Amino acid sequence: MTVTGSGKLTAWATIVIFLIILTAISAVGHFAIVELAPVSIYVGALMWCPAVAGFLSLKITGRKIASLPWGGGNWRDNIQSYLVPVAYVSMSYVIAWSLGFGGAFDSDTISEWSAELGLSDTPIQGAVLMVALLATIQFAKSLGTIAGEEIGWRGFFIWELRKVLPFGGVALFSGIVWSVWHYPIVIKYGFGDPVFQIACFTLMITSMSVIMAYYTFRSNSLWPAVMFHGAHNIYVQKIYTPLTTRNDQTRFWIDEYGLIVPVIVTIMAICYWRRAKAEGM
Repeated sequence: MTVTGSGKLTAWATIVIFLIILTAISAVGHFAIVELAPVSIYVGALMWCPAVAGFLSLKITGRKIASLPWGGGNWRDNIQSYLVPVAYVSMSYVIAWSLGFGGAFDSDTISEWSAELGLSDTPIQGAVLMVALLATIQFAKSLGTIAGEEIGWRGFFIWELRKVLPFGGVALFSGIVWSVWHYPIVIKYGFGDPVFQIACFTLMITSMSVIMAYYTFRSNSLWPAVMFHGAHNIYVQKIYTPLTTRNDQTRFWIDEYGLIVPVIVTIMAICYWRRAKAEGM
């Protein structure tokens, strides 16, 4: 889908416009989260910055918002895009638990969840119910803010990149930009080793971008990426990390700043890169 001549110049100009607008408006959200408080309303506002940057870029270049890939895609791609993060996150935490980098099923978390649901007398049932609710209801609730990111990243940005770069270039370029966009928050709220956590986070995000680009281009829709992003956040942040008991090594291995999730998702990304090449993307 790459273009030539003036089409490439136009695409690069659009990409630069998007990045300038995104940087400017995201600075406000980053300031609020880093300097004021990491409250959900600020986080939600920041997550909608890529969409707003995309909309403004379309306006400036004389294109319509309707030109974005709003179609629902197909159920196979949407379901797979939910299940892929479930798979790599689950594998990562099972490995971490098995190697002693943390323990499974933190009793305090289970007690808190059960009490929250009014099931203090049956903590196991409460924990199972909470996981089910997080994986479905909380997942659905999170899609509103996640859509803001994905409208910008996978609905607009990677389609512009596709005009000037091959699939691998699109995935790597978009992944690095997406990673850098998170850096102020990673540095502020990580565990205190910025070089290590930025390296792990960048590897994870860039690898995720390979898989998300694959499903976006295959389905001609931004919605598989929304599903993927939502599932990743829920299973890492809301389910597996709270369920992990901690020791001195835990922070170096689990969550989005540890090493295991990036390694596992990178292995999967290599497989998807090869699939994309085989399918002529």
